[in-house]
Amino acid sequence: MTGPAEEPMKIIIDTDPGQDDAVALLLALASDRLDILGITAVAGNVPLPLTQKNVRIVCELAQKPGVKVFAGSRAPMNKPLITAEYLHGKSGLDGPVLPDPQMPLQPQHGVDFIVDTILREPPGDVTLCTLGPLTNIGLALQQAPQLSERIKQIVMMGGGLFEGGNVTPAAEFNIYVDPQAAQAVFASGIPIVMMPLDVTHKVLTTRQRVADIAQLGTPVARAVVEMLEFFERYDEEKYGTDGGPLHDPTVIAWLLKPDLFSGRYCNVEIETVSPLTEGMTVIDWWQVTDRPHNALVIGDVDADGFFKLLADHLARL
Repeated sequence: MTGPAEEPMKIIIDTDPGQDDAVALLLALASDRLDILGITAVAGNVPLPLTQKNVRIVCELAQKPGVKVFAGSRAPMNKPLITAEYLHGKSGLDGPVLPDPQMPLQPQHGVDFIVDTILREPPGDVTLCTLGPLTNIGLALQQAPQLSERIKQIVMMGGGLFEGGNVTPAAEFNIYVDPQAAQAVFASGIPIVMMPLDVTHKVLTTRQRVADIAQLGTPVARAVVEMLEFFERYDEEKYGTDGGPLHDPTVIAWLLKPDLFSGRYCNVEIETVSPLTEGMTVIDWWQVTDRPHNALVIGDVDADGFFKLLADHLARL
C-alpha cells in the first residue's frame, strides 16, 4: 500500500534571469512537487524590462504559459542599480535564439502580489525562492512586517564565505546589488536556507555534464546547452575551470532533494556601510560570536547527484 500523495509545496520564485536563473525556473516548472503560486521579476542581472520578459520567455519554453508572472522592483531600496551584462549578455539570456513571449504580464506589482499571497495563504504554507537581489522581499517586509511570521522559509542564492565575493573581493552579486534588502531579510526572523558561492562553485557545468543534457535532444535541452555555453565562458576564464558555476538552480534542487546538500546553522550579518566590504555576508561559520543563528548556510553538495536531478527534470519538458 502507498500512503496519501504529498501535497505540492507552495512557492513564489523571485528572480532576475540570467541564464542560471532560467535553468532554475525550468527545474521548478518541470517538477510536480512544486506549486508555483507566481513568479516575480526584479532588476538585477539586467534591468526589469528584460527580467520580466525573460521569465515569460522561459515559461513559454517550458510550455507553461499559465504561470502568473509579475514585474517587481526596478531599482534597489536605496542605491543605484548595478547590472551584469558582461556575464549574461545584453538580453540577460544570450546564447539561444528564443521568441518574444506571448503570455501576459500580470497587472499587479510583484511586491503587492507577494504581500497579498502570503497574507491570504495559511501561515507557514509559502516558501520564497529568491534567485536575485532581495529588493522585492525587503520592500514586502517593509510594507507588511507581519509577513515574517507567515512565510514558511526563504531559500536563497546569495553571499559567500570562504569563496569571498564574485563582484568585489568581499561581496557576491545578489547581495551587493541591494545590501539593505538583504539586511532586512536576515534580520526578519524568517527561517533562511542560504546557497552561497561556497556551494554553487561546486556545481560546475563541465563538458561531460553539458553533453549529458544535450543528449536529451529536446528543444528545452538545446536551449539550456546554448545558455550554458554562453554563460560559462566568463567564469571559465576567471576561475580556470572546466565549466562555470550553476548558482541559482541549487535553490530549487534543495527543495526537491535536500539530502544532496549539507551545511550548518550560523549567524549571518550583512555589511551595508563600508565602501570596502559593502554587501559582504559576514557568516559566523566557526561560531566565534554569541549572535543567534538566523540561517542554514549550505557548504557542500553532491554535484553529480545535482546534475542527475537537473537532467531528469529537464527531460520532462
